Amino acid sequence: MAGQGIPVYSWRLAPDGLATRRQLRAAGLRPGGQDVVAQLERRRRRRGPLTAYLYRVDLAKPVRPMTPGKAAALAKANTARRTCPECRTDAGYVIPTSLGMCVPCAYPEDQRAA
Repeated sequence: MAGQGIPVYSWRLAPDGLATRRQLRAAGLRPGGQDVVAQLERRRRRRGPLTAYLYRVDLAKPVRPMTPGKAAALAKANTARRTCPECRTDAGYVIPTSLGMCVPCAYPEDQRAA
């Protein structure tokens, strides 16, 4: 996007009135469909720069409130992430995708020794 003519600022040197998505969210705002107005870059030694897009705070809109339907869908999704597909129990934590099941099901020999 930098090649499209938007200003690029160094880290912590952006002018007032511009904010990243995270900064907007912390203030209870969202970009609201507006275009990116600037870019923030933080140089790194061994890799490419970190970039963040900036939006105008005065054009930002309030975050939409959570509806009962969205809250129910989010709760259902989080429950599914905690439910082990092997033993069908709530593990109490998000099941690691690397294991695909809860730790006791992935390593049953370790549970017998304990």
